[in-house]
Amino acid sequence: MRRQDADAPGGDPARPPAMSDVAVLAGVSHQTVSRVLNEHPNVSRATRAKVLEAIEALGYRRNLSARALATGRSNVVGVIAQNTTLFGPSSTIAALSVAALDVGMAVTLGHLRDFDRTSMRATVDRLMSQGVAGIILLLPLLLAEDVIGALPGDVPLVTVDGPPDWQGSNVLVDQERGGVLATEHLLAAGHRSVWHVAGPEAWNDSRARQRGWERALADAGQDAPPVLRADWSPRSGHEAGQLLARIPDCTAVFAANDHVALGLTRALAEHGRSVPGDVSIVGYDDVPESEFFSPPLTTVRQDFDRLGHESLGLLTQQLRAGDRTPQRVLIDPVLVERSSVVSATVGA
Repeated sequence: MRRQDADAPGGDPARPPAMSDVAVLAGVSHQTVSRVLNEHPNVSRATRAKVLEAIEALGYRRNLSARALATGRSNVVGVIAQNTTLFGPSSTIAALSVAALDVGMAVTLGHLRDFDRTSMRATVDRLMSQGVAGIILLLPLLLAEDVIGALPGDVPLVTVDGPPDWQGSNVLVDQERGGVLATEHLLAAGHRSVWHVAGPEAWNDSRARQRGWERALADAGQDAPPVLRADWSPRSGHEAGQLLARIPDCTAVFAANDHVALGLTRALAEHGRSVPGDVSIVGYDDVPESEFFSPPLTTVRQDFDRLGHESLGLLTQQLRAGDRTPQRVLIDPVLVERSSVVSATVGA
């Protein structure tokens, strides 16, 4: 029978060889080893052969059932989210699911229907009873703080757009920067000021986008107009638009998201004000439909695929390290210019 060299990777007789040992011996990343084990197609034949040789040399055997029995946790990631019908959360969850497949894991969703502590505790308890490997939170500010407090301290945890003072691992889009990009673009087009239809106040990203709008106006020496509030839906954008359409000096609007911008555009048209002829609009998210709005919508794009992959990556790092060492990943948004913004007319 072959004997393993005690000086080789995984040679410590006190423990069996791990996936990281295979990666070192094969000269590849941990993720590449996982892809080979899961028969992922995006691995070259030569790389696959190196990994399989290292697995054979080390005698590595993946045993997910044994891991679950030993740790009390499965190979499943629990995701706690609110309102998964929204574009941002649903896109992030889809990206998380793909990323989990790449590393041989699965995703289970704990959806919050009610926002009281009893519902939150029930959701946490259900996921913990399934022995999930860790938790990823996609929640607004207030809900995230409550759920974090309800979780056992030893459970691997990553937040997406988590609370500003959260000291744990957090993956977030620079929402404040996105608000600055949208507002500066409208100011650069010659508009004297920019109105803002903001998202719900309890959401981290809504607050951050509003801060970016305020900062860009302050940097331009302009006072911020009163904030109008929406709930991410086209209907709430339409309601805000009914008010803005009656304000002659309103020639530029930064909308909380693309769906709010859609409702806003409809309301302005109902009052005889065209976009972008009378009012220029910038949205947020770059939903697939936004380039087919009438007019095509200028918007701020978030990289939801990266958001999901980075979140899962931080969680798997915690699983390998065995602790909650905090890390922060900040993703830059990108302005996508289309036809809903034009230069302000003289005297506007």
